[in-house]
Amino acid sequence: MARTIAPKKTPIAEQDPLARGKNFDEVCLGYTLEEARIEATRCLQCKTAPCVGGCPVAIDIPGFIKALAEGDLPKSWGILSDATALPAVCGRVCPQETQCEGVCTVGKIKGKEPVAIGKLERFVADWKASQPEEPLTAPTQDKGKVAVVGSGPAGLTVAGDLAKMGYKVTVFEALHEPGGVLMYGIPEFRLPKAIVRREIGNIRKLGVDVEVNAVVGRTLSMEEIRDGFDAVFIGTGAGAPHFMNLPGTNLNGVFSASEYLTRINLMHAYEFPTYDTPTKTSKKVVVVGGGNVAMDAARSALRLGADEVSVVYRRSVEELPARVEEYHHAVEEGIVFNFLTNPVEYVGDEKGRLKAVRCIRMELGEPDASGRRRPVPVKDSDFTIEADTVIEAIGQGSNKVLLNAFPELKLNKWGYIDADEKTGETNLPGVYAGGDIVTGAATVILAMGVGRDAARAIDGYLKSKKG
Repeated sequence: MARTIAPKKTPIAEQDPLARGKNFDEVCLGYTLEEARIEATRCLQCKTAPCVGGCPVAIDIPGFIKALAEGDLPKSWGILSDATALPAVCGRVCPQETQCEGVCTVGKIKGKEPVAIGKLERFVADWKASQPEEPLTAPTQDKGKVAVVGSGPAGLTVAGDLAKMGYKVTVFEALHEPGGVLMYGIPEFRLPKAIVRREIGNIRKLGVDVEVNAVVGRTLSMEEIRDGFDAVFIGTGAGAPHFMNLPGTNLNGVFSASEYLTRINLMHAYEFPTYDTPTKTSKKVVVVGGGNVAMDAARSALRLGADEVSVVYRRSVEELPARVEEYHHAVEEGIVFNFLTNPVEYVGDEKGRLKAVRCIRMELGEPDASGRRRPVPVKDSDFTIEADTVIEAIGQGSNKVLLNAFPELKLNKWGYIDADEKTGETNLPGVYAGGDIVTGAATVILAMGVGRDAARAIDGYLKSKKG
C-alpha cells in the first residue's frame, strides 16, 4: 500500500509581523521535536535522492532526515556535521527552494510541497547546540600549514575541512570579528550572531587559529604569508559596493547597503547607545534593488523606526531575485514595493540633505544577457517619492586591498580572481581562491561548496609535493 504523504509542509512558528517589525529578534522560531519528526516522515527516502545533487556541499539529506524521523538525533547530527561546518547557518539562509527543495521528489507530486529540508537542518543543528558540550580532541595537525585569507563561508569551510584532514590552519580576518558576510551582511532577525559565533567556535575546536584585524595587503603582505605557509586559500569576498552614480548620489542620506548593514550588524548600530556606532534616524526610506540584500536593508530600516519603507525595483515581481520567503516576510511587515520602477535622480534641499527620489516607470523588453527581459524606460512617466534616506542594494564588487598588493595574481575581465571553478587553483602554485572573490556575489552555500572542493584540491597538492 502506498504511503500517504501530507500535501503541505508542517507549519512552523514565526513572530507576528506587526511585533517583529519593531525588533531584531529572529523571525522564524523553529520546529519543536514533534513537528520536526512529523515533517521528516514526509521524506520518501527515494533511491535517486535528487536533493543530494541539488546541495552544493552534497549533504546526505535522506540519511539525516531518516535518523531524525526515527528519533536518533545524535546520528542525524553526525551525518550533517560530516558534510557541513555551518549547518545552523545553512538551515537559516540557504535558498533551499532553488536547490535541495527545488528538486525534492515530494515537491514534484501534484498538489504537494517539498520536504522542509532547510528547517529540518536548522532543527538538528539547534538541538545539538542545546546538548551538554562534549570534550573534543583536535585532530593531529602534522601534515602541513595552510593560510586562509578571509573568514566568510568559503574560508571557514576550507579551514574546517583541512583541519579535519590533519593540517594546521590559520585564518586571517581583516575585521574585528570573524564570519565575513555572515556577520556584517545578514541581519540578526534572519541569522542571529550567536549562531554564527557558535559555528565558528566549533571550527576553532578543530584546532583552527583565527587572527582578526589582519588586513592582508596592509598589516601583512602576501609574501609573508606565502613564506610562512605551505598553501594559501583566498576567500576575501566581494564587499565593495556598487553605486548607480545618479545625480545627487553625494547628498546626505544616500547609503550603500554594504555600509548600512555593516553598521547595523557587525557594529551593533541597532543597539545604540549601548554600542557606540550610530545610524541615521530615518522616517521615509527608499531601497533600490530586488535581491536578498535589498530585503535585508528594507526590513532593517523598518526595525530602526522608519515610518515608511519602500523598495524600488526595475523589473517585475516575477524577476525578483530575492528569496520568496524574504519577500513574503517583507510584505507582511508592511514594506511597499514599487515594481517596474527605476530611480533617475536624488533630490536634495538647500543644506545638501536628501528630500526625494525622482523615478521613472519601466516596461519589460527583450531578454538581456542574463536571460531576463530588459527593463526599458517609459517616456514621460516620471514621478517622485519623498525620502530622507536611500539605500542602494545593486550589488558588490571585489575588494581591491589584497588584489592591488598582489599583482602576480591573475584576474578575470570583471576584476575577480581567475581561478579554476572546481579546484580553486590560481595561476600561482599553492595559491587557491574561492567564493565571491572568484564568482562575484553569490550564496552562502555556493561559497561553502567551493570551499569543500578547494580543501580537497589543496590536500592533493600538498600530498603531491611530498611525493
